[in-house]
Amino acid sequence: MQVKILGAARQVGRSGFMVSHGNTNILLDYGAMTTKEPGFPVHVQPKTVQGLILSHAHLDHSGAAPVFFIGGDKVKMHSTPVTAELSNLLIEDFIKISGPYLPFEYLDLLAMNKSTILHDYKQTFQVGEMTINFYDAGHIPGSCIISVEAGSKRLLYTGDINGQETELLNASWKDLGEANMVITESTYATADHPERLKVEQEFVEYANSVVERGGVLLAPAFSVGRAQELALTLHKHGFKHPVGMDGMALKVNEILMRYQEYLRDPTLFRRTLESTELIVGWSQRRKFIQKPGVIISPAGMLVGGASVFYNEKLSQNEKNGVSLVSFQVPGTAGRTLLDRGLTLINGKPTKMKAEVRKFDFSSHSGKSSLLSDLKGIKGSPKFMTVHGEEESCVSLADELHTELGVEAFAPRVGEVYEV
Repeated sequence: MQVKILGAARQVGRSGFMVSHGNTNILLDYGAMTTKEPGFPVHVQPKTVQGLILSHAHLDHSGAAPVFFIGGDKVKMHSTPVTAELSNLLIEDFIKISGPYLPFEYLDLLAMNKSTILHDYKQTFQVGEMTINFYDAGHIPGSCIISVEAGSKRLLYTGDINGQETELLNASWKDLGEANMVITESTYATADHPERLKVEQEFVEYANSVVERGGVLLAPAFSVGRAQELALTLHKHGFKHPVGMDGMALKVNEILMRYQEYLRDPTLFRRTLESTELIVGWSQRRKFIQKPGVIISPAGMLVGGASVFYNEKLSQNEKNGVSLVSFQVPGTAGRTLLDRGLTLINGKPTKMKAEVRKFDFSSHSGKSSLLSDLKGIKGSPKFMTVHGEEESCVSLADELHTELGVEAFAPRVGEVYEV
């Protein structure tokens, strides 16, 4: 087996890896950089690919996938049922926002959907000469660690992974067996996250303090996973005040209700949604923020969606609050708010008067958790560290080499390796 690095080398974004054995070529993810002018992995001719395997729905892993379905559906895409629906939702939105910059259109997304074959966790399937299996990655609903076997070799690709249980999801699957090579994400390879229960308690305490002083707390959150995690946290910890949810997160809720077996506690999820006000129009938005409560709304970095409206309406009253619960990419409105205390009102930078606090609800493993999971893989695999800033990829490779005595490296785009 050979692996060619198509993207996500020493950076976060445009994940893509081509795995070849004999006459079979498959792709593990084919994502995009969701910048103003999107970036993509190294081009691969669709006619040379027998299968596209998605680890999960986030656009940095799925966003360029429709390019393989232009003019038809000769390639087959493989994913979990949840990933298929969530990726369709996110890519459709991507086309609306960035359509002029994309090499595909909505018809190609429809062709991709028609060509998608669904697999649950631990349900072995074949693509040409390769045997493939999915294991729960714990990152977002439907996310998976991908196992690829061909000949006498076995490759593991973590996708994005979270080794710690959350309110929404189980921790990543631990019994991964032996491998000859592991392609691992490195997002937080140089830092640990704070204890999750403590973060949850601090977030609920902050929400209570804002509401009890007569304010409204805005929690800008990613539609997939983070918005639901916040609502579950408030419900589980006995938050007694109104909670509203807006935007694309509502469509995600509908998908997750159909696939509750992918959630850690389906009963808690259903009860949480029953106690949450689902906001679907402008009059309801304006009415909800007239009284103290918490509003959970995309986008997580304040770059679009209903959160921009809420931010403008709430930012100039010191009774109100904003909780930043997602990573804030440099250059986004959320990062500017976090670093400089400035927010955009009618397009103009303005000093934020509402209280702003940051909470680490990451859906990626921190350093200790990631190392523990990787060390649990049997055999003496080679490790390729990807999907992280250069410092993180190089640091993780060095640590794996030092602690396990195995070959570990941070590859570059275009390089080819033998498994």
